[in-house]
Amino acid sequence: MRKTLDVSLRPAIWPGDVYLTGLTPDMAAEVHALLDMAYSGGQGTVAPFPEWWASLRSDAEFDPSLCFLARDSKGIIGVAQCWTSGFVKDLAVHARRRNQGIAASLLLHAFSVFKERGATAVDLKVIKGNTPAIRLYLRLGMEIIPSAHPS
Repeated sequence: MRKTLDVSLRPAIWPGDVYLTGLTPDMAAEVHALLDMAYSGGQGTVAPFPEWWASLRSDAEFDPSLCFLARDSKGIIGVAQCWTSGFVKDLAVHARRRNQGIAASLLLHAFSVFKERGATAVDLKVIKGNTPAIRLYLRLGMEIIPSAHPS
């Protein structure tokens, strides 16, 4: 799916107890655990931590400033891991905080950051049967396009 960035973007609106932060190495295990939990229902996969972390850090498109983390008092509750090419590689929200606008806010924030960087669009892949995610992406103005990214 693709979000064209040639129009005004809505701002991210976070629940009052949620704040945005970036990825630091000491948070990597917690981010991995969130991805592992989120994908355990069959909507994606994540490699074991050592392999995932090494692969992420060595990828030419990895920029830690493009890993957006939503946190509350209990820890990381959402992640949008983006590539430098304007691709959202991973988007996940903790089960206890779903349906509270966190995924939408993470994406809206990512759209704004990429627009500031001069990108014209942001892409992501979604599993065909993941209806809740597709509805969210459409609501945020994304369009269905043929697969635009190999990973």
